[in-house]
Parts: sequence; C-alpha cells; structure tokens
Amino acid sequence: MNIRPEKKLSRWHRVLKNERYKAEAFLREREKYCVSASGRFLSMKEIRDHLWYMPGSEGEISALLIHSRQTLFPVFGKNSRIPAPRFLNRFLGKVYIHALQGLREDAERLETLMEDQGYYAAERIEYELMNLDGALKPLTQRAGPASLALRPPLPDDEDALFALQSAYEQEEVLPVNAVFNPAVTRLNIRTIIEREQVLVAELNRQVVGKINTSAESFTRYQIGGVYVRPDCRNLGIGSKMTAIFAERLLAQGKGLSLFVKKRNAAACKVYRKIGFSVTADYRITYY
Repeated sequence: MNIRPEKKLSRWHRVLKNERYKAEAFLREREKYCVSASGRFLSMKEIRDHLWYMPGSEGEISALLIHSRQTLFPVFGKNSRIPAPRFLNRFLGKVYIHALQGLREDAERLETLMEDQGYYAAERIEYELMNLDGALKPLTQRAGPASLALRPPLPDDEDALFALQSAYEQEEVLPVNAVFNPAVTRLNIRTIIEREQVLVAELNRQVVGKINTSAESFTRYQIGGVYVRPDCRNLGIGSKMTAIFAERLLAQGKGLSLFVKKRNAAACKVYRKIGFSVTADYRITYY
C-alpha cells in the first residue's frame, strides 16, 4: 500500500482510494448531521465527483468537501480549522456549483471563502434538520380519512405522481427566479420511482399525496418529497402518510432524518407530532 508522505497542515488534499476508509469513518461519526453528504459519498463516481479533506494535527481527517452533481457538501469537525483553500480558486474554475448544502455553520464558513473567490449566493434557504431513532408517538398512524389508502406506486401512477412532483418542486425546491423544466421533473419522478422507496396516498381512487426517501447513508434513511394536493390538506393525510412511511422505514433497522423549511410551520408541527426532534440548523445556498 502506498502511504502518502507527511502532509502540511492547512492544506486540502484529494482523498485517495486507500484513504476512503478514513473519509467513511469521519462521515459515520457525524452521520445524523450529513445524511445527504454521506449518501453522495456512497454513490460517488470518480470521473465526475470530487472528494477533498483537511488533515488534523495527527493526520486524521478534520474536514471534508464533497462535490457531486453540481452540489458542494461541506462536512467540518467542530474544532477543525478551515483556512482559505489554496486550490479553491482553481477548483471553482473547473467545476460548476449550483448549490451548497450542509449544516448552517459549515455552509456559512464555506460561503465566506467562496465569496473571496467571486461566488455570491443568489438565495439562502434555512431548514430545521430533524431525526427520529425510536418509536413513533402513539396515535399518529390513525390520522386521516377512513377511506385513505396508502400503497406503493403502480405503473399507471406516473402521470399523477409527475403532477405532484411538479407542484412540490415549484413550491418547495426551486430557488427564486429558477425556471421550471417539466422534462427534468419527469426524469426526476421516474428516477425516484425506480431507485427510492415511495408511498402513495390515494383518496376516492385519486392519487392525492406522496412521500419518498431522498437519500440513504450508512445507517439512516432521509425522507423527502412529502407533498399533499392543496385541496386535500388539513384532513390528516400528510400526518398519516408520513407516520406510516416512517414506521415502515424504521422496521428496516435504520434511523430517519429529514430537513424542513423553518417557515413551513405546518410541516414542522407534523414531524414533531410524529416523533421527530430538531437536531441542528441546516442550509441550502443557491448560486
């Protein structure tokens, strides 16, 4: 095995193949705070993705930068020093960064460095990062209309799920001034149906809601894409759909994570009612 020679501190280094186990250990220690980043780490493609680390005083990893699918994920240790990366100017000139995503304190530190290189945020969205590892709170599975059916998606559901995903992306995902692209959304929902776990809410033989996993890390699922048609809200559909979905995921032996916009008080209330608790502040910054 080739051992990298002693490294200078305060310099970023590309993670080599024989060092990925260190990166994995670093992410596992912080998994509750970085499920999205951990999921991208597990699915990284060497040709298109990038993984950098900052060494600590003993040569251990003290911070990671993951660049995957036009998103930059900073994962920093609490006591890690993050000086301006010497490679950052060259790095930003080679890759396109659409978004920066992570714990708010980590995102803020990297945003400052990026501003020094001429990267200025177009929009910042603040979230509550929430986790659930134990049992759901009692009675949450009983919410919703008696005629509500919750089931996996069927082949004939694609158009109905595309309509829900379109509304979800425009309401909850797209940054200000972004142009909605139906073709991209169609591809997104097909990918979700193929690769993620999905639960469909059906009322009076109409698909009125959906929920899905959006990432899987070492020991956790991340829930995302939660949406109920506006004319069917305030009936308990979202509560029951989320509770049943969470119960099924927990039964698979993994913990659950999600992040929800701070301004979405109704959704925050639903998740707390089910048993999720706030772990940290989370941020997505768009460029």
